[in-house]
Formats: sequence, C-alpha cells, structure tokens
Amino acid sequence: MSSAPATPEPSTPDGFSLKKIALPAFGPSLLFGLGEGAILPIVPLVARDLGASVPMAAMMVALISIGSLLNNIPASLITMRWGERWAIVAAGIWSALGMAICVMTTHLGVFAAGCFMVGMSQAVYNLARQSYLTEAVPVMYRARALSTLGGVMRIGMFVGPFLAAAAVHFLGLSAAFGVGIVAVTCAAAVGARIPDLEGPPLPAGQTAPATVTVISTLKDHRRVFLTLGMGVLLVSAVRASRQAVIPLWADHLALAPAVASLIYGLSGGIDMLVFYPAGKVMDQKGRRWVAVPSMLIMGAGLLLMPLSIGFVTLLLAALAIGFGNGIGSGMNMTLGADHSPRHGRAHFLGVWRLMSDIGSSCGPALLSFLAGTMSLAAGIASTGLIAIVAAGILAYWIPHGAAAGSSIRKKTS
Repeated sequence: MSSAPATPEPSTPDGFSLKKIALPAFGPSLLFGLGEGAILPIVPLVARDLGASVPMAAMMVALISIGSLLNNIPASLITMRWGERWAIVAAGIWSALGMAICVMTTHLGVFAAGCFMVGMSQAVYNLARQSYLTEAVPVMYRARALSTLGGVMRIGMFVGPFLAAAAVHFLGLSAAFGVGIVAVTCAAAVGARIPDLEGPPLPAGQTAPATVTVISTLKDHRRVFLTLGMGVLLVSAVRASRQAVIPLWADHLALAPAVASLIYGLSGGIDMLVFYPAGKVMDQKGRRWVAVPSMLIMGAGLLLMPLSIGFVTLLLAALAIGFGNGIGSGMNMTLGADHSPRHGRAHFLGVWRLMSDIGSSCGPALLSFLAGTMSLAAGIASTGLIAIVAAGILAYWIPHGAAAGSSIRKKTS
C-alpha cells in the first residue's frame, strides 16, 4: 500500500479562527476568481474580432489552461524562491499584464501570448495560496480552510461574468478585460498584506534537511502520486467534463439556450452552497466521508443524465452533479496538503497540481472523442463511470480513520 503522509506538524487551535484570516487568505481568491470569470467568456469573442477562426478562438481559451498546466513546476520554484506572499503578488501583477496585452494588441499572436500569461499566473497563484494555507492553518481546520478557498474562488468566477456583461454593455468587449485587470490587481494588493510565514524550527540536535528538488520529490513520494494521485487525476477529469455535459445534453434535448443557462446556473448555485459544511465534515469525520460520496453522487448524476428526456429530469441530474461537485470543494487541495512535507512542500504541491491539471485537460478531450466516435450519451455515461472508478480509488487509499490530516492508508509490510 502507499506510504503514509508526512506526520502533520503539531499545530494548536488555541485562539485560531478562520474569521481572523478571512480577508488576507480568502480575499485574493475571490478577486482572482472574479478576474478570471470576467474574461473567460469574452476571450473567444475578442479573438474572433481579431480574425481568428472558430477553432482558433477556442484555442485562445485553451491556452489559458495550457499555460497553467505547463507552469505548475515553475510555479513551485517561484514559491520556494520568493515565498507564498510574494508569489501571490507576482501572480496578480503578471495576470494583469497579460490581460492588458490582450486589450492593447491588434495581433492574434500577441493576444495568444497574453492568454498564456494569464494561465501562467493561475499556476503560480493557485500553488502559492494552497501552500500558504497548508502552513498557516492548524491541521484540524485544514479542510474547512481549503474548502472555503475553493468555494470562494468559485463564487468569484460565478460573479465575474455578470460584472463583465455590465461593463461590456456600456463600454464594449475590451471592458471585460478592464474588470479583470482591476480584480487581479486588487488581489495582488490584498495578497501583499498576508503575513510572512516563518520556517519550521529544527528540533534540538537535528541537522538541516538536504536540499529538496522536483526530482527528489518525485522519487520520495512516487507511491503517493501513483496511488491517491491517480484518483485526484480522475476527479479532475470528471469535474472539468461536467462543465460541458449540461449545455451539450440540453442542446441534444432541443431545450432553448436560456433554459440550458438556467439549468447550468442552478447547478452552479447548489455547488456554491455546500462547500463549508463539507469541509467541516472532512475535518471532523475524515477526508473519506466527503471524497467518496462526492464522486459517487457526481457519477450517479452523469449516468442518469443520458436518460433525461426534458427540463425536469435534466435539472435533477444537473443538481446532483452540482451537489456532488460542491461537497468536494477543496478536496484535491486538502489531500495534497495532507501529504505535502514541511520541507519542499511547494515542489510536492506543484507535482500534485500538475496531475490535477492533466486530468482537467484529458477529461473534456475524452468526452469529445467519445461523443464524436460513438455518441454524446456514451461520452457522458463514460464520464460517469470514471467518477465511480475515482470513488473506488479514493475509498481504497483514504483510510476509514477520522483523524484530521490523515488521508492515506499506512504502508503495510
């Protein structure tokens, strides 16, 4: 079985409250999510105005994800070198610069570079914020903190398009990037107020650990990456695919676009309502109590969706998917935090996020392939089966124990 996670650092909850760190810890996430949400629907439209074909316009959106995927490991190096606070600040500034390039250019290639820069900043920001909260929050509050972090980011991405829509209505397409620039710049400003973290003191008589590298991290923790990490990869594949299945199946049922948007919005709404209670359950009962049901519920919703025949049945399936995804908010981050070592944490989380992003990229691609070669129903059902497999992997590798911070089976030998 897999090796056990590093022993959680002794962290006392005395005097600790999530409310005390709410603004510096979660404020940048809300603003960063708002900035991303503001520009994502507009990127393909601006690309089309610059002369891009429809496939090329879609590629501009994909470049943001590609930029994040390819920069997870460099993000770990930046975080190790500068620390979490300045990595968050740098990410906000870099994202604002990328968005500014997108606004000012009339050349599609330069616009693509700006989109890639936004993706790069996502990788740095996401890793730095996870690393910071992992270190700053006592382990018995960890799941609540990281679930809230993920939930707040989703709220920002939900609100962002509405603010962008208002700006575009009065000022034109480029105004959406203006909203994004203001949001990520404010995220950097709030991030600059985050207190620096002190390195963990060495016990008496213990020498400093050897320098940690990405290669040594892969070697030392390969068992975790190849077991629980594969479950996280599948979880990310399912989550990314869910964003496409609702509008696609609504179109298959010949529902009006407004109806499809309503179903999608209601699914996203229930998603955002349940992240904190789910984090509390993870802290008090154990990670397994949320991780496994999250995938089982999403899998059930996806398997039932091809059987839906109209608005009501599709809405029920979509609500199940939204609820399952919502209770799993912060799940991947929490599992990664539980296994990350004190020394070299950023490298571990960089690899962890890389695996998650690979899943996020492969999930929609597999859905597209199956929908093209077989049928949309087969693609959606296959995604549901992947969710069930992910639940099985998580059920096996996450222990039954309820201790917070313990999230993988001990090695037996």
